[in-house]
Amino acid sequence: MRKVRDYCDAAYRSGYYAAQQKFARVKRNVFKPETRQAWTYLCIEADVEMQCPVCDEMIHANTTHEHGSTAAAQVIQQQLVAAGFPASDVVLIAPADKPTKGNVIVRYRAKSRGGKTGLAPVLFLGHLDVVEARREDWSTDPFQLTEKDGWFYGRGTRDMKDGDAALLETLIRLKRERYVPARDIIVAFTADEEAGGDANGPAFLLKEHRELIDAGVAVNLDGGGGGLKNGERQFFRIGTSEKVYVTFTLETTSPGGHGSLPGPDNAIYRLADGLGRLEKLEFPVLTTATTRASFEKFAALESGSARNDQLAVAKSPPDLDAAGRLSQTVRLNAQLRTTCVATLISGGHAENALPQRAKATIQCRMMPGDTAENVQAVLASTLADPKIAVTLDAPPVLSPESPPTRQIMDKAGKIVHSMWPGVPVIPTMASGFSDGRQTRTAGIPTYDLSGLWADVDDNRAHGRDFRPLDIGDAHAAKKAIEEAHSRYLKEKK
Repeated sequence: MRKVRDYCDAAYRSGYYAAQQKFARVKRNVFKPETRQAWTYLCIEADVEMQCPVCDEMIHANTTHEHGSTAAAQVIQQQLVAAGFPASDVVLIAPADKPTKGNVIVRYRAKSRGGKTGLAPVLFLGHLDVVEARREDWSTDPFQLTEKDGWFYGRGTRDMKDGDAALLETLIRLKRERYVPARDIIVAFTADEEAGGDANGPAFLLKEHRELIDAGVAVNLDGGGGGLKNGERQFFRIGTSEKVYVTFTLETTSPGGHGSLPGPDNAIYRLADGLGRLEKLEFPVLTTATTRASFEKFAALESGSARNDQLAVAKSPPDLDAAGRLSQTVRLNAQLRTTCVATLISGGHAENALPQRAKATIQCRMMPGDTAENVQAVLASTLADPKIAVTLDAPPVLSPESPPTRQIMDKAGKIVHSMWPGVPVIPTMASGFSDGRQTRTAGIPTYDLSGLWADVDDNRAHGRDFRPLDIGDAHAAKKAIEEAHSRYLKEKK
């Protein structure tokens, strides 16, 4: 492993060819055939020379909410300047009252005449922060990049230091090759996308420093990507929209009293009865251009009634009977309607006293086009109890749909099929949310495009032993970004 690191470090310092020569001298004596093949995938393919040390360094940096992202942003800034980017084009900035929430933005200048290209920049987004991970919960150190059984383990191997490393390596490689794009490339490595986002990078930049990231279109690496089933590549998602996160608090009160003298007015029971009614709530079916196209494409991968039902809901208006059958599958139900669910509950103040107050948190994911006002009214109507107050915690960050136009889907399809011929390319709506909501709300069409593949049945996101970065996919992630750069940025439209 030391020899591998020596090779990677040589690649980082000296470039691909010098490192390749060093690797050639040691690989005959050190590497087992299977290890050699794995590392060849990662480190010796042309133009992948920086990816292993970069990803290793990023995983090692603890960028959880408590620690912040500034230290990682500083490392990226130093590497970009060392690679030849003008210091004035590599900006590290954080909110004045949140100095640990650093963002670094690099602008890769295009060919220009009189200082103008006539083409709007393209923005690439990648967040630096990760979800908390405790060493005692993991079988490996979550902040140490660990290769085991053909997989990379570590917090951020996906979501999304994998994408950050691929972006950084690609920028440095392109600069080394003296590539000049037809339009400016802006890459923003940002803070606070995950839980605790009180200094969200894109929100801060759009509000205070929009000129740094303003663009005609954005590519968000925190979404999209390929789906594997039993090891086979099934489909490739291009994210064009996402559901809107909105939270409500339910609260009710009662007189309280001594626990030995219970009466009919009990805040906990009242809230429990209301939550029972809420459990049965089903919002109306609502489809969008993205979900209709998505159901139509996914139908081709199904057979029998599943295929027919997906085609039926892809129509406008959708077949409600078909939607009812599809809604029995949790994942498909989330694609068909706004959903709300109780996630937190509290009540009472002492074990020997009658409760005076009971509260519950209701977490909703709205379909694009739905409104917080409508959802709040539906909740109040379903609870059917004026003694249960329904309060909006905070105005939602709306996320309008970025149209899955033929031009966009064709461009994305060319990138995907250049590496994985024949894989269906499908526009999708994410049931979760990402920083794409910030740029979409700001009027920048945003598309989720990642070069990584994940098993559709392996749900380790934000969990322990996060490992969904296959060694081969480390190459694929970088290659997809390169293709996005070359195919999109060389075209004038």
